[in-house]
Amino acid sequence: MTGPVLDVRALGIAFGGLKAVDQVSFSAQRNRITTVIGPNGAGKSTLFNLISGALKPKSGQLLIDGVDMTGASPARTKAAGLSRSFQITNLFFELTVAENLRMAAQVLEPKALAFLPLRRSIRALAKTAEMLERFHLGHKRDEFAGNLSHGDQRRLEIAVCLASEPKILLLDEPTQGMSHADTADTAALVRELSRDVSVLLIEHDIGLVMDLSDHVVVMHQGRKLAEGP
Repeated sequence: MTGPVLDVRALGIAFGGLKAVDQVSFSAQRNRITTVIGPNGAGKSTLFNLISGALKPKSGQLLIDGVDMTGASPARTKAAGLSRSFQITNLFFELTVAENLRMAAQVLEPKALAFLPLRRSIRALAKTAEMLERFHLGHKRDEFAGNLSHGDQRRLEIAVCLASEPKILLLDEPTQGMSHADTADTAALVRELSRDVSVLLIEHDIGLVMDLSDHVVVMHQGRKLAEGP
């Protein structure tokens, strides 16, 4: 398809008298890394909540592949091909690495197989194996997610997002709290992912932003201050 994979048009929301996101517009191109930067309180995570459906905008429009998804629920945006990680790691800590991935990949199975034994979920199991290999987590497949290091948990969360085969991947500060080595590994991983999926990123490490991004959107006090390559 031609045109942007994600089109944000004058999106806005206010909480009381505070305009958390105020008339923000930008487009995310296919198989490119678009990064949203700005100080704490600029409205970046709120913008992600509007895009992913966690919040309903009070104004503006959101299009995914040209289809109006304004105010759509998280389930609908997920079905439209959008997947999201969070600022705080969001995994099932009491399940194993493989079980977290298999649950995310289950969406790939036809609904007619929903009540069959899990061993019949051939596509989900194949995607789980693929993600374990791609994210170098195969040797930890049977470990509980809660026992992983912070870096491995963040990597698993990205793998979980990708297991549903999205077209748009939203990553909210994926390197937060990581060591320098883990940050470098994650940066290389995100760069590789952009071959298969369009990435929308929130990141505070400006060196990483300038190294990774194809396009940067700068926010301040809820508004878009600037954007460019």
